[in-house]
Amino acid sequence: MGRTPEELLVLADINPELDQILKDSPMPPPVDPDIDIPKLRAAILAGRKGLAAPNPAEEVSYLEEDRQIPVRDGSSIAVRIHKPRAVPIDGCPIFVVYHGGGFTLGGLDDESLMCRNFTELGGIAVNVDYRLAPEHPFPVPIEDAFDALKWTAANFEELGGNPKKGFLVGGISAGGNFGAIVSHLYRDERLSPPLTGSYLSIPACMTAELVPEKYKAVFLSREQNMNAPILNKNSMRLFDRHYNSDKRSPLANPINFRSHADLPPTYFQICGMDPLRDEALIYEEILREDNGVKTLVDLYPGLPHGFWSVWTEAGFTKTFRDDCVKGMKWLLEQSKQ
Repeated sequence: MGRTPEELLVLADINPELDQILKDSPMPPPVDPDIDIPKLRAAILAGRKGLAAPNPAEEVSYLEEDRQIPVRDGSSIAVRIHKPRAVPIDGCPIFVVYHGGGFTLGGLDDESLMCRNFTELGGIAVNVDYRLAPEHPFPVPIEDAFDALKWTAANFEELGGNPKKGFLVGGISAGGNFGAIVSHLYRDERLSPPLTGSYLSIPACMTAELVPEKYKAVFLSREQNMNAPILNKNSMRLFDRHYNSDKRSPLANPINFRSHADLPPTYFQICGMDPLRDEALIYEEILREDNGVKTLVDLYPGLPHGFWSVWTEAGFTKTFRDDCVKGMKWLLEQSKQ
């Protein structure tokens, strides 16, 4: 096994830069687990207004197009296609991206920066606006996520893709959960073109009752970080109540799949002060040690879940953003092997 309990616990010791930031500007109190979701969405939207918009005076190197695509229940969802302004004649790798937000929050603007960075690497990003709980509880959001992946596969060439250059899937937080799950579903349905990489940033992978026996002693972070900034027991209770998933379903937690073999190379980002820290570390070890899946891990000691969305100018956020690009590059390199 990987780290000892003592080594895991020290990962939550606060990052010195963050410690100083919080002394100067303390975090607001934790979210009320009974808050009205539409009200919370409106507050978040107001706080982020204009953040994703490019400077109109700047010449941008990418194009963005919103489309409606069909999903299994006969309705449609939006996707935003981000592509280089000049698409190579021989096509591009494609990355299907799912935003985070606890299955209840977020939208297409959330991962604009990552999608635009992927176009800088010569790729096309398909940014998925899956439907959200509580209006659309489990399993609708994960089914939308998989339907968008299948739609992308079926339209790969029309989108400008070249599967030999790479076909990636993944996302952030809830989107990382989706990335882990759909990579299993795609494998099980034997779809093509094959997935060549999975991008799992701060993913939810299992609950306490699902942790394999041999890992129970190193599943500490949900309790250790229950009062952490950003994601904590209050916000997790809020998200769980509205998503209302069947915890033992493979559509809710990737650990529930019978096999984790034959999955694509997987890049992980894991935060030390995150309640989800240890399940991601356990899941990564299961992929790598027990199933021979190639993995790369970037670990952020002393930093909470999704820290980069709050402290956008911090030095540790610059490091994170650099790592995002390096992680995508690593996945593309694996795609060529």
